Amino acid sequence: MRSYQIQDNLGFVKKLLTDDTFDTFLLSEASITTFATFQVDGTFHPDYLNTAEAEQLIAEKSGYTLWKRVRPFFFDLTKGRHTPLRFSIVFRLAPHNVKKLITQGGLPISPEQVDGLFLNIRFDGKTISCVSGVSMKSFTLDRSLEHAWDDMLEKFFRQKQIPFLS
Repeated sequence: MRSYQIQDNLGFVKKLLTDDTFDTFLLSEASITTFATFQVDGTFHPDYLNTAEAEQLIAEKSGYTLWKRVRPFFFDLTKGRHTPLRFSIVFRLAPHNVKKLITQGGLPISPEQVDGLFLNIRFDGKTISCVSGVSMKSFTLDRSLEHAWDDMLEKFFRQKQIPFLS
C-alpha cells in the first residue's frame, strides 16, 4: 500500500472527469459533496442494460460497472462555479487486468486468490491523494502482488502525465 500526493489538482480532475484516463477501471464506490452529498454504489445491474459491456462484465464476473459509464454523471455534479467540498472514489482493477499483472510479473499467486486491487482517490477540499490497496481472499505474507500493483500505478501515473509525490 502506497500513498500518492497529486501535485496538479486541476490537471488530475480534468483527466478524471473529462478524459478517458481512468475509463478502464471498475467503480467500486464513490461520493461527492457539493450542495448535497451524492453516493454511488458501483455494483453493476446487468438487467438494466443489454449491451456488449453488460455481457463483458457478466463474463468477467466482476460485478462492477466501468468508470466510463459513471464519469458523465460525476462530471455533471461538479459543474458550476464552486469546487466540490470533497469527493472520494474507489476504483478496482478489472479481473482480466489482475490476471495480466500476475502473469506478466510472474507472481506466485493465482488470480482466484485476489479479492481486488484498489485505487482510492480522496479530495478533501484542498489536496488530492491516492492510496493503493490489495485485498486477498485469504491471508498471505507474500507482498509481491502489492509491490507489483504499486509499481504499475506509478508507471500509469507517469504514462498519463499525472505528477505525484509518494
